[in-house]
Amino acid sequence: MIIDMHAHPWLMQEVYTSKGEVYTSKKQMGWDLMSCHDLSMTRIELKDAQVDKTVILPLDLTTQEGVLIPDNESIFRLVQNNADLFIGFASVDPWREDRMEVLKQAFEEYNLSGLKLNPSRQHFYPSDPMMKEIYEYCIQQNKPIIFHAGLSWEPNAPMKFSRPLEFEEVAIQYPDLRMSLSHFGWPWIHETAALLIKYPNVYTDTAMLYMDSPRKFMKDIFEQQLGSLWLENNLKDKVMFGSNSPRFKPRRIKYGLEQLDLRPETREKIMGKNALRFLGWEK
Repeated sequence: MIIDMHAHPWLMQEVYTSKGEVYTSKKQMGWDLMSCHDLSMTRIELKDAQVDKTVILPLDLTTQEGVLIPDNESIFRLVQNNADLFIGFASVDPWREDRMEVLKQAFEEYNLSGLKLNPSRQHFYPSDPMMKEIYEYCIQQNKPIIFHAGLSWEPNAPMKFSRPLEFEEVAIQYPDLRMSLSHFGWPWIHETAALLIKYPNVYTDTAMLYMDSPRKFMKDIFEQQLGSLWLENNLKDKVMFGSNSPRFKPRRIKYGLEQLDLRPETREKIMGKNALRFLGWEK
């Protein structure tokens, strides 16, 4: 099974009820030049890429911007109506006074599969003491967290909150919390690699911001900057396929990964098996 561990529903018409919501979403994500599409186009894109399942990640910006893109109920309904395609994660703004009620509803009523947090957009350091109850509840519910890590193109998103080393204290204090540092923490890929090697509960994904072409970029990251055997010998159990759709097409990121010289068993882990273990679904 091929699982895209990093995609967003922010241009899917099915999660919006008005043009105003569409405009707000595009403005908040810095996607002014991109157009919305219906679910049939998403299905065509994923079929073309030969992707079986995709994880959709919302973003709760209630206290920063007064918006949810979209709310957890919308993710729940999207998954309910397309269970063959989507795996839904929740989002909660850590600064909300009702954050635990929102999170409990997402996990216990909507049965969403994990939590997405973006320290850069939500303006918090991962080791902030206020996060303790969120992390402990995720452990109790056996739900992983996908963190944004590294550079964000989104407006009002300082990188200082999401530098990979900022997550080390969380990895130490909560060893039972499965956490993914998205985008390989780019441009701090060596910090991310160090955390992957040192902490069993830390994962990452390939949803990186390529500068030229996916083929050249993936080869540069995994065969030049990190060394040709790092992925095979040290990181093969920790890296998950992620596209950052709709900013980048799943087919293009997948094509870039296919150009790497990897053993079939390593490729199988990256494209789906590691995701099953991260989600807690591994048999």
